[in-house]
Amino acid sequence: MSINILSESNFDSLVGSKPALIDFGAEWCVYCKKIAPIIEELANENPGVAFGYVDVDLQPMLAARFRVHSLPTVLLLKDGQIVKQFLGAQSKETYQKAIAEL
Repeated sequence: MSINILSESNFDSLVGSKPALIDFGAEWCVYCKKIAPIIEELANENPGVAFGYVDVDLQPMLAARFRVHSLPTVLLLKDGQIVKQFLGAQSKETYQKAIAEL
């Protein structure tokens, strides 16, 4: 499974009603780069969940829509609604536990 690069134009169609884990980050963010391999592993291990990445520098309106003020921010969505929000880098186990609770 791959991680979708999200923008304002494709966000709603790619996230939709399927559970989704969305990683908000930026190229300059050290901790964002640190969790990228973790998110990739989770995407490969959870085929029933959509995974996406939003570069906040390229998509400021999406960052504003979800009130992202610090990086990395990872959101877990169900039916298009935020069910869990993680600020800062977390462990793979933390993200996996949240996914399992969906």
